[in-house]
Amino acid sequence: MNPLRILIADDHPVFRHGIHTLLEVTPDLEVVGEATTGAEAVALAESLQPEVILMDLNMPGLSGVEATRQILQTNPHIRILVVTMFNDDASVFTAMRAGARGYILKDAEKTEIVRAIQAVGNGEAIFSPTIASQLIAFFAAPFPLVPKDIFPELTDREREILHLIATGANNSEIAQHLTLSTKTVSNYVSNIFNKLQVADRAEAIIRARDAGLGQD
Repeated sequence: MNPLRILIADDHPVFRHGIHTLLEVTPDLEVVGEATTGAEAVALAESLQPEVILMDLNMPGLSGVEATRQILQTNPHIRILVVTMFNDDASVFTAMRAGARGYILKDAEKTEIVRAIQAVGNGEAIFSPTIASQLIAFFAAPFPLVPKDIFPELTDREREILHLIATGANNSEIAQHLTLSTKTVSNYVSNIFNKLQVADRAEAIIRARDAGLGQD
């Protein structure tokens, strides 16, 4: 059986060295390369064709999330395991939406990291216990259902964001709730204002609440 080919993508040399050393002494795992930036991870994924990439989220230039997205657009067979210090909801769900197959924290036990790599390499999805709890809580929470006949000129996503605006949420809170970037939310909000022909957030809130949004 051929060893599982792994690419490490992380800008911290101490972590790269530590994980490389760990994998070198683990049977059936082989490190084929190391990337220190998101752009380098994309390039090495294409040239080396690893089976699993250990992806940090916070890297210079291209982020780990965007690198994940770009890699999987052209190499959907590669499996990406996020290994990071960030455990906030926005980071977790943004990475998942980009196509990551697992998410563990850097302070996990060595055996947990190895087990996660092997699981992702075998086609499974795996998460640290803390991350798994966040996923369960997220999907257990009710989502607002906004009828399509309310502001039919808006898209489903725009109606969802308008509902959150009507509850008093700011752009950062909306971004975290929907696992979007703040810039993306800002663009949606601008589109909503234009379509509803309102001058500002206060006027949008009034229109939305008059239509029954933001009340639950």
